[in-house]
Amino acid sequence: MLDRLVCPMKNPWKTPKTVVSSPNAWQRFVLVATLVMAIVVFSNLSLAPAIARDLGAQPKTHDQLTFPPLPEINLPDYERYTLPNGLVVYLMPDRRLPLVSGSVVMRAGARWEPADQVGLAQLTGATMRLGGTEQYSPAQLNNLLEQKAAAIETSIGTASGSASFSSLGKDFDLVFDLFAQVLQTPAFDEAQIALAKNQLRGGIARRNDDPGDIASREFSKMLYGSTSPYARTVEYQTLANIDRQDIVDFHQRYVRPDQMILGIVGDFDGETIKQTIAEKFGNWQVPGTAPQLTPPSASQVNDSEVFLVNLPHVTQSNVLLGQIGGMVDSPDYAALSVMNGVLGGFAGRLFNNIRSTQGLAYSVSGSWQARYDYPGYFLAGGPTRTETTVQFLQSLLQEFEKLRITEVSPEELAYAKDSILNSFVFNFERPGQTLSRLMTYEYYGYPEDFIFTYQQAVMDTTVADVQRVAAKYLRPEQMIAVIVGQGDRLKDELEALDRRVEMLEIAIPEANS
Repeated sequence: MLDRLVCPMKNPWKTPKTVVSSPNAWQRFVLVATLVMAIVVFSNLSLAPAIARDLGAQPKTHDQLTFPPLPEINLPDYERYTLPNGLVVYLMPDRRLPLVSGSVVMRAGARWEPADQVGLAQLTGATMRLGGTEQYSPAQLNNLLEQKAAAIETSIGTASGSASFSSLGKDFDLVFDLFAQVLQTPAFDEAQIALAKNQLRGGIARRNDDPGDIASREFSKMLYGSTSPYARTVEYQTLANIDRQDIVDFHQRYVRPDQMILGIVGDFDGETIKQTIAEKFGNWQVPGTAPQLTPPSASQVNDSEVFLVNLPHVTQSNVLLGQIGGMVDSPDYAALSVMNGVLGGFAGRLFNNIRSTQGLAYSVSGSWQARYDYPGYFLAGGPTRTETTVQFLQSLLQEFEKLRITEVSPEELAYAKDSILNSFVFNFERPGQTLSRLMTYEYYGYPEDFIFTYQQAVMDTTVADVQRVAAKYLRPEQMIAVIVGQGDRLKDELEALDRRVEMLEIAIPEANS
């Protein structure tokens, strides 16, 4: 971390010195200012009639405003090739600034770690960078990067691992060499592993502090199952089951060139950087064949149930209601996105009807969260007062049922589509964003023009499409609800909804001695 620079604070109570100009200087200033104003006024007299007309014109209403069509978006020039060891490389020049940055996507993830070692992937991803390399200790590596105002980061999430670097163009060779070392020869320093474990233990100890976090965590568990790789959580015992050798083995098994995509964007010469990549990564060989990384399946294990977490001290309930969703490659993904725009968002039905009209919540939202290679979920909800919990839940269900059986208005359709299409340009603000998207699509096996196909599908979505996908995919009668609040007070009221109500225990288990 860069050391903080602390500047001495000036005395706020000290009276500032007053500078008084001489009368002659002040008179000269007034004279010059008056002349300038006179020139401006007289030079613009010819504009007065036009200005008067504009001031007298009636302002346009929102439906009278016209806007130019959205600009066409094109992919920047890039090159893709593969090294003999299987490493896929993307290069995207961008010479606007003297900077170079890059990232790697690795076929690794927590969903492939052993069930009794949850946290292994996360620890590996963190200490791959923090633990230094075989050539440089953690402190030396930190100092080298700080001196160059550069950065290297690594992490491993649920479905993939990532590493990134950024530097000035003139420091690229040094930083890229360090980047290659972090990936290929991490030292996994014992002290840094212990520190990372302690940080995870701290997270476990605090995980029941926020009712919203509890609701999100328990919703995933109740939807996918508590042992699902898409819902399980790090525990004291799973951390205790992990030692340094486990981390080394996980790295050797999953971090390998034939399961990796490297992308670099910035101010570089194409042929020179290819030679550097070959020098730093071309000789990286790993023994054996790559592991078979079939994504674990995911399905909804509960339905039509209400799960209550009892927090007697809170004055409001955090309510989440939802079901299993789908994947991004679904032919209905675009129509579902538009449906989501009708329901969620600042001008969506949930916000307008449940928040603004009924006043049941300050914030309410809904989202169809598809995943690339396993089913995601549809989720809606928000915080509400304890006494309005049941009404809030019923209102959510009513909105879903209404969307299934009645057509949306043309205005709702247009707003939802425009919200998606008008924000489309922000996916391409920087070349790095485009490069990251290309790498993600390759990682999950999607075509490189997927986002443009999706854009066109959104444009083509009709009112009938929205109602069709709502009727097909939204299943209010099968949705589960997770409520974090005054469970003992709410249990009887919720049972009147003719749904099974179950109290959840969220006590944090201790590690076995």
